[in-house]
Amino acid sequence: MRLIVNKTRGFTLMELLISMMVFSILSVMAYAGLTNVIDTKEHTEKVSKRLVELQTAFMFIGRDIEQTVGRSVRDGFGDEKPAMEGGEFGKELISFTHAGYTNFLKATRSNLQRVAYRLEDDELSRVSWPMLDQDFNEEAFSRVLLKDVKKVEVTYVDDQGEVKDQWPSSFGEVDATMLPKAVIFTLETEELGEIRRVFRIPPGEYIRKAEGSQS
Repeated sequence: MRLIVNKTRGFTLMELLISMMVFSILSVMAYAGLTNVIDTKEHTEKVSKRLVELQTAFMFIGRDIEQTVGRSVRDGFGDEKPAMEGGEFGKELISFTHAGYTNFLKATRSNLQRVAYRLEDDELSRVSWPMLDQDFNEEAFSRVLLKDVKKVEVTYVDDQGEVKDQWPSSFGEVDATMLPKAVIFTLETEELGEIRRVFRIPPGEYIRKAEGSQS
């Protein structure tokens, strides 16, 4: 009778331990790579959403400023306020009168509107009033444009091309209808850092035309 020898054999304990160790290392590497991919995707989506919010905020700001007109207003005390006003002396970052106030209901009113921008509790808001000349019983409409804002700085470019921290750029007797050449908005957030936009004020011809069209 012929004896048949089976040459197959199982893994030794050492081979099993080495295999398990290699598998564990590969698993950890794969998990770390997957986690990085997920984190990167979430960060990208967060930044993209933030960019959309920022672009929307600057769209409102730019649309308003680029339609600025030299029309002063009266406050609740009856005192005249400049067509554009901004600086450390007010709670608003900037307030001004602009044209292009849409009248969907065809109401009897001016096409001009008084608006302001404020930074309160890290929220940038756009504030508007239904009437140009205000009284104490008139409620303003406020809309939050951007949250988690660290800082907002508004500066003004005068006729000489100099940048001013406030407007009007001088105290005392000033022309209440006088406007700067441009407004610089500098905004800072945690995710995107500091972003600056320059908005040009329309020329005097447009200002006089828009001012004359008010009712």
